[in-house]
Order: sequence, then structure tokens, then C-alpha cells
Amino acid sequence: MNATLQKLEQFGIVPVVVLDDAADAAPLAKALCDGGLACAEVTFRTAAAEESIRIMTTEYPDMVVGAGTVLTTDQVDRAIAAGAKFIVSPGLDPKIVTYCIEKNIPITPGVVTPSEIAKAIELGLDVVKFFPAEPSGGLAMIKAVAAPYNKLRFMPTGGINAKNALPYLQYDKIIACGGSWMVKSDLIKEGKFDEITALTKEAVSLVRSAREVK
Repeated sequence: MNATLQKLEQFGIVPVVVLDDAADAAPLAKALCDGGLACAEVTFRTAAAEESIRIMTTEYPDMVVGAGTVLTTDQVDRAIAAGAKFIVSPGLDPKIVTYCIEKNIPITPGVVTPSEIAKAIELGLDVVKFFPAEPSGGLAMIKAVAAPYNKLRFMPTGGINAKNALPYLQYDKIIACGGSWMVKSDLIKEGKFDEITALTKEAVSLVRSAREVK
């Protein structure tokens, strides 16, 4: 597994961030780092994403910041130029996967079905995003589709929160869970970064307890 993805596995939870204002990037990065999660997936859903990644990676160079909701190769280029260490896409687009492999940047595309998983393996991937996780059957579905593909691992995202993350984290085929509950948009917009730090610390404790049970 790629070294960057190994770092994400160490964290166990990857905050999925939507930033409307790049001015929030630095205080958010600090809040996450103070809480013990020096990582983030900044989604390309907003115009502020590219600059936010640049700010985070410049001011917090040890932070593992990636770009999410990447839909085009142009976005891949912009994300890499901004300092992104990994790419996440909502679906399996062979063109984007191949492009990222050529650029030597790890990508975790979204998959749900065995056919998509088989294609991901054919493209050379050993970690995929399972998305949307909860609406697609959750952990039970992941275990069902993972059974024939014993070397593939998952980073589920979508509907995962503090209340249901524990069993996901206890499953050895999952490297990390993507979640936004500690970085909700209203908390960011209202500048409640202390609250984000507190929620992040709780997420870190959740990972720790999951791994102790293992």
C-alpha cells in the first residue's frame, strides 16, 4: 500500500472538508492537528478548495491533505499543484485513475459493486473508497463484496458518524473512514474551531478504542 495511504490508516479517520472560504483553511487545519487528526480530504465542490489545500499544505507541511470529489484530470493537476497528497473521486473513472497512477499520486475511487471492484483491481489499485457507504448497505455490504477480493482494502465514506463508525474501524479490510461530523459546515462558518478540535479528539479516541478491541 502507498505510503500516504499508510499514514491515513494510522489516523483511522479522514475528515471530509467542504470549505466555502479559503480564509477558514488555516484555522481549520490547526483545529484538526490540535485534535490529533493531521489529515483532511478537501472536496473540490467549491471554488475555495484549491486555495484551501494550498494554505493547509503550506502552513502545516506535515499534514496529509488530499483532494476529494475530483471529477476531471484538470482537477487532478490543480490539486497536485496546490499540494494535495492523494486524490479521491466519487466513482470509478478509468481515465482519472490511470492519470493519477501516471502522476504517481494515490487515488481512491468510489466503488460499490463487484464489477467496479474488479475494474479497480485491474487498474492496479489495492485501496478503494466505498461510497456512499451507509446508503449502499454499510459494513455488511463491504464485507460481502470484500470476501472474494482478499487483498483489496476500503476507505468507506458517506453516512458514517461518531455513532456508527466503531464497527467499520474494527474491520481489518478498512484502512480508514471518511467523515464530516467533526468538520460540519456550520461549525466552520461560525468559527467554532475549539468545538471542531473537541470533536476531533473524540474521533481519535474512537479509533483508539476500535483498535484496542481488535
